[in-house]
Amino acid sequence: MPVERILPTADAADLIELTREIAARELKPRVDEAERTATPPRDIFRTLGRAGLLSLAYPEESGGGEQPYEVYLQVVEEIAMAWMSVAIGVSVHSLTAYPVDHFGTDEQRHALLPDMLGGETLGGYCLSEREAGSDIASMRTRAVVGDDGSATLSGTKSWISHAAHADYYTTFARTDDTGGKGISCFVVPADAAGLSFGSPERKMGLAGDPVAEVHFDKVAVDASRMIGERGQGMAIALAALDAGRLGIAAAATGLAQSALDLATSYASERKQFGQSIGDFEGLAFLLADMEAATTSARATYLLAARLKDAGRPFSKQAAVAKLVATDAAMRVTTDAVQVLGGAGYTQDFPAERYLREAKVTQIFEGTNQIQRLVISRHLLRDISNRKGTTR
Repeated sequence: MPVERILPTADAADLIELTREIAARELKPRVDEAERTATPPRDIFRTLGRAGLLSLAYPEESGGGEQPYEVYLQVVEEIAMAWMSVAIGVSVHSLTAYPVDHFGTDEQRHALLPDMLGGETLGGYCLSEREAGSDIASMRTRAVVGDDGSATLSGTKSWISHAAHADYYTTFARTDDTGGKGISCFVVPADAAGLSFGSPERKMGLAGDPVAEVHFDKVAVDASRMIGERGQGMAIALAALDAGRLGIAAAATGLAQSALDLATSYASERKQFGQSIGDFEGLAFLLADMEAATTSARATYLLAARLKDAGRPFSKQAAVAKLVATDAAMRVTTDAVQVLGGAGYTQDFPAERYLREAKVTQIFEGTNQIQRLVISRHLLRDISNRKGTTR
């Protein structure tokens, strides 16, 4: 069933309808086979870009749709309801363009954003390393910057979506030995000499979203490809991740909604002891809890998005949204398998795929343990600041 949405404008409602049409025509007919064969749907991103769905949250002068973030996130949720790998890919791609739009020069925005936002180029976000996941400041990939501002990158990035399929890689590398203050941001073209890729990771889910290591072997990057100031990379990465966590929250909510829809439909059709299994109180209450979890997840990401749209701090709320939505996705997809019983454990229904896809949402864009740490630090800092103002 379509999710009933309260949207800020008629244009936003039209965008949701457009997304649903593309999902029905381009995504749903292909998802099962593509996930089974681990086929990345590169053409889908071009379709979404040309429809204007990759640029919604960006300003018109950058080639964007000038839409509120809450509209963009609801589009991501709609995509996730049809194909989770594509929704994650959209969120990652948006993450790669964020530094250029928010920290790039006018020349960089003019040169790079039109193709990024129009879907003509697809991006990878190179931040994580094997020994530097949540601890960004410990990254070892290094960029040696010359007198002319050009750089040479060496090192390896891990768990990179779109690896070997992207057209560029928004990459963070160490330019100085000053911890978090010694990291800079670069947009590296995919055809750069010295750039290579590891074998795709054999993941338990999201097979349509290829993930691999990206190797930089003295990769030369022009000075025009450094985004922001030297040493500003940590701030750029953290700002982008706040927005990216909302993308993951929206995608996780869409996945939970699909699992709920499947479970509800099955429970209404499957009969035992002369009645639909959904009429049994134990299972009916389970469905009600699944609905409550999914609705709560949607509410948390929309609150954070509305704070962002209003220009207010939203980092804590982004962490809450990511935590609540991804935990909800894990719980709801697990319960969907339970509702379907033995059928849910087979590949005849997508419930088992939903469950496999849900797990990683609790891990990437900052594990949910890290989200709890972020939330608690915000709470303690806020109470300390309030006490300080009353003295």
